[in-house]
Amino acid sequence: VPVFVRGMSAFAEGVGEKLQSAEPEEKWFLVAKPDVSIATVDIFTHPELKRDSKKRPLNALLAGVYENDCEKIVRTLYPEVDKALSWLLEYAPSRLTGTGACVFAEFQTEQEAKSILSKLPNWLHGFVAKGVNTSPLMHTLTTHSLEQ
Repeated sequence: VPVFVRGMSAFAEGVGEKLQSAEPEEKWFLVAKPDVSIATVDIFTHPELKRDSKKRPLNALLAGVYENDCEKIVRTLYPEVDKALSWLLEYAPSRLTGTGACVFAEFQTEQEAKSILSKLPNWLHGFVAKGVNTSPLMHTLTTHSLEQ
């Protein structure tokens, strides 16, 4: 799970107690959400949820070599999410966020992400965001302390 620790990006393992510094490429993301809510408990208790996923090293995860074990189940139980993911996959490699209901795709540029956002069907809500390796709070604190 990617997190900020002391204002910098890190990767957390286990239940969050194992931290490793990480600097993923700062890409642009299009996040889209269909008009549905996911009952996380239903996904985590689903009998078909894979519970023995192979642990992957951080360098493999940063290279994009991973999958979301919840995705198949969510796509089956929630046709709206399946439809959203299928739509976004027409434009870029796309994934489910956690247990959903949001789906996302990564892009090299803001322009690419906004171009696809402009094509978003009216049954989806979406936004574009930039991935960052330093917490925006760190920038604010630095700027604020320089002004004093």
